[in-house]
Amino acid sequence: MQRRVAARGVPAPASLRRWAQAALERQRADITLRIVGHQESQLLNRQFRGKDKPTNVLSFPYPERRSPAVIGDIVMCAPVVAREAREQGKAAAAHWAHMVMHGVLHLRGFDHQRAAEARRMEARERRLLAAFSFPDPYR
Repeated sequence: MQRRVAARGVPAPASLRRWAQAALERQRADITLRIVGHQESQLLNRQFRGKDKPTNVLSFPYPERRSPAVIGDIVMCAPVVAREAREQGKAAAAHWAHMVMHGVLHLRGFDHQRAAEARRMEARERRLLAAFSFPDPYR
């Protein structure tokens, strides 16, 4: 993760890194985490998911890894994450942690398209977030 000056409302790189490492659960891996605005998020969401709106987090697992340590990219839309935290009455840090972990879990192969998959992924997210004393994001 490159060190850059954090945008207003975006957690410090050290926090983002800690949350991502927690979701890796002892797996050593390189991940690119890019923080973007509405326009870039919408463009990527339209191009890769066919949804013409910005979204909170997009995960791009590498289909063929050149190295087992490089697993993919995560793109997060800062304004969407901030808005969702406000609308859902969550602490901003808790929602950022959740979205980072959610993205990393997708890179690790977790999904939530089917009910059983969603239960498994959400249980993992709850456990990971609790380790940082963050509340259950699904309550």
